[in-house]
Amino acid sequence: MRSSALMPRYPVPALNVALTTGGRFVLGAQPGDKFDLLVFYRGLHCPICAKYLLELERLVPEFAARGVQVVAISSDDEDRAGQMAAKVSANGLKLGYGLSLRAAREWGLYLSASLGKTSIGIDEPAVFSEPGVFIVRPDGTLYYGAVQTMPFARPQFQDLLGAMDFAISKNYPARGEFTGEV
Repeated sequence: MRSSALMPRYPVPALNVALTTGGRFVLGAQPGDKFDLLVFYRGLHCPICAKYLLELERLVPEFAARGVQVVAISSDDEDRAGQMAAKVSANGLKLGYGLSLRAAREWGLYLSASLGKTSIGIDEPAVFSEPGVFIVRPDGTLYYGAVQTMPFARPQFQDLLGAMDFAISKNYPARGEFTGEV
């Protein structure tokens, strides 16, 4: 059973993953000045993920200029994550790996079972998480979240840059926070 959705303005789950460059990313330990952008991707087997992460790698300096720390995360093991880092020429982009499926569920991500080899001839893991994009404030609360059941039609990073410019300049609050009776 899938867990309930995260709520804007409320704390997000803990996150502590190994990085392909060594060390660990621990959410909240050294947050971005304005936000942390967390991009959960399916893994090495996903050609759409590779294309998505190439675009993210290209835009990391733009996010950094806005005080946004960027991390892409998967359930892949160290070897597969390293292959993805090489595939997308990750220099500025931090790639985290080893996300547990339990943690993926805590983040509200959908899980899929393997269908075998993908169109690029790489086996899918037995179970893996589907994509999600989250923006977290330095205080550990959710600002923005989007999850998908499929690898298609993800939030575009250029759009997120524009949204962050607006949010930062207008001190725009997180929305979707209402929990009262309807």
